[in-house]
Amino acid sequence: MSNFDPNAILRGAQLTLVGAYRALQNPTLFESRHYRQAALAVAVGIAIRIIVTAPVFLIKLSLAVVGLAVDVSGAEKMLSVLQFAEESVLQVPFFLMQLMRYITPTLDEMFMQSLDWVDRTYTAKHATEDPTTLRALYYPTLATYHPTSSNKKQNPIKLFLIRYFRRAGLSLLIYSLSFAPTVGRFVLPAASFYSFNAAVGTAPAAAVFGVGIFLPRRWMVVFLQGYFASRGLMRELLQPYFSRIKFSAAQRQRWFRDREGLLFGFGVGFYLLIKVPLLGVLIYGIAEASTAYLITKITDPVPPADEFTPEFAESQVVWRNKHEFLKLELSALDKLNVRSLKKSDIASPLGLGGAVDE
Repeated sequence: MSNFDPNAILRGAQLTLVGAYRALQNPTLFESRHYRQAALAVAVGIAIRIIVTAPVFLIKLSLAVVGLAVDVSGAEKMLSVLQFAEESVLQVPFFLMQLMRYITPTLDEMFMQSLDWVDRTYTAKHATEDPTTLRALYYPTLATYHPTSSNKKQNPIKLFLIRYFRRAGLSLLIYSLSFAPTVGRFVLPAASFYSFNAAVGTAPAAAVFGVGIFLPRRWMVVFLQGYFASRGLMRELLQPYFSRIKFSAAQRQRWFRDREGLLFGFGVGFYLLIKVPLLGVLIYGIAEASTAYLITKITDPVPPADEFTPEFAESQVVWRNKHEFLKLELSALDKLNVRSLKKSDIASPLGLGGAVDE
């Protein structure tokens, strides 16, 4: 569990709150055009909720009318299963929110504005310190890169839809097989073991399998889909970075694997917040802004676009300061960005501390 240990997950959850706090301090997020975008986000959230619930409401209304004459309890049970499959297995509302990234550039702009704000906050806080001891800025050089798709042969929306429908189809198949007689109760636990074995190791995955046999089907589905959705959310939130810095497919996989626990903690925090009815789209925007803060903790500042080399991408695959960062006091999260690190900043394994030091 070296990459998926509890300390890494906890630190990721801490960064969810810290990143959101930093993002909301950015005054540019409260300009008039962002107010309009926020209002639009809430309106879209309402529209998504209507799109998802309207068909189910109409069917329930029809069953209520028909139920006055005949027994429709079987149909109501089937409708409940289908509604659960729509929201928790296929996760249609979550899919619609993620699809917005490929329709409007707002999220990419929000990421870059927040990255600029993180840099300016850092510079202001350390204005009286020796400049040679401070980190380089992230925004000025990253802004020299033009965001492009990692696969120039296919449209980004098409690639996103392929990923979603492949994942949704597999999820629906596993959910359907869980209703099979006798062996059905083992389908979801087995899927959990297969999914977690590579990430956390055999022993923890076996524990999940053992517990999963006795848990209700719906609990296992929510658990599994929450895990996959959190990972998928992180990949989408990091698109503004990866659309600029070119990694090979193998390099990107290693990049995510080395930061797996922290990214899961960060992603699951925002995933739970995004599930808030109506406000999910608005929180999704805050999550994107918070990811700019996250990037400054788990990557190095990039060189200008005309100086980029494949060797730089390779140098970022391994998170070199991982162990030191996970041991820092919460009040000293920024200390690894300063070229001198005091032993007093190192915390207990859980990395708990006081107020946040930007």
